[in-house]
Amino acid sequence: MHPHLHRSLIALLACAAALACTAPQAQPQRLAHWEVERFALLPADMRHPEGLAADADSGQLYVGTFDARLPASARNNQLLRYAADGRLLAQRSFGETPLTGLAVSAGKLYVLNFGAARLQRIALDFDAATPVEDVARFEALVPAAPAPRRVDNPDGSHDTVAFGVAGFPAINGMVFDRAGNLYVSDSFQGAIYRIAQATRCAPCEVATLLRDPLLATAGALPFGANGLALNADESVLYINNAGDGRVLRLPLAGGPLTVLAEGLYGADGLQFHDGRLWVVANQIDTVIALDEAGLVRGRAGDFQGIAADGAPEGLLFPASTAVLGDWMFVTNLALPLTAAAGDEWEEQVRRWSLSRFRLPGRR
Repeated sequence: MHPHLHRSLIALLACAAALACTAPQAQPQRLAHWEVERFALLPADMRHPEGLAADADSGQLYVGTFDARLPASARNNQLLRYAADGRLLAQRSFGETPLTGLAVSAGKLYVLNFGAARLQRIALDFDAATPVEDVARFEALVPAAPAPRRVDNPDGSHDTVAFGVAGFPAINGMVFDRAGNLYVSDSFQGAIYRIAQATRCAPCEVATLLRDPLLATAGALPFGANGLALNADESVLYINNAGDGRVLRLPLAGGPLTVLAEGLYGADGLQFHDGRLWVVANQIDTVIALDEAGLVRGRAGDFQGIAADGAPEGLLFPASTAVLGDWMFVTNLALPLTAAAGDEWEEQVRRWSLSRFRLPGRR
């Protein structure tokens, strides 16, 4: 090599090395993980907390139970009201009818009474004798089963999934928009309902917004469409499908229902908060934070065993979330699903609980 070329090459390499040393280094992409802690125990005679809502004005939490034991006479379904420090302030019996979704809107607490197939409301400061008002009733749909779903396979073939007849509405999740319109999911009939101005009517008219095969499931979990959430400008409705382990995306101005994320087995409760979709994955005992592209950004909690008092440590079959102050609260439904004995930790639970974790960036 010519001496001048050799010296030039050495100088070029030295310059490149200097630039590499001074160039900004890419930061590692790490998933956040938030540890959960116990917030409160339910009274000893109550089980399976499912629905959860919070009232920022009073700093109170509301919990509904999903006690579906047989015979029905053994059930003890309750609506519970907690202070922010975990004290139980009041309870209202719903007897044999299990409860699912809860929401606070326009100074009232709204309750999806799963057992009665009704939307109901009650005063936020309820006690054991406060009357419950019926707002809307849900009916079996016609046709009785959702349309079949086509599933395309990588080899170019496809399968067709046919769904059975549900027979009754399985109202499960709900979310209000800022105008007071309410969206409700039906887990068995593969439907999303809309109730216009739900805070102002009684009885209200229930309209079927969408019925789609993506809202039904043939999975081991019998619940399809479940938790609901609206994005920040309320242009998109997000929908969990628990049995399929998916989050679905529905543009409300028009457009197809599509899959945003999958692999979230038991996608139950859903909440949009601080630009994230918080998915309660009940079959993997965790809460997963997604961005609006469907990318996992963090996880909260896991199952860590059964404590000496019979309550779960961490999360066990979590169902719903609610935000109050710096904290996100989670219900531990802890519901056994299989007919076999001894194969589920939920069978060992003797006390049911609520958990919480501190939100990112809060102290």
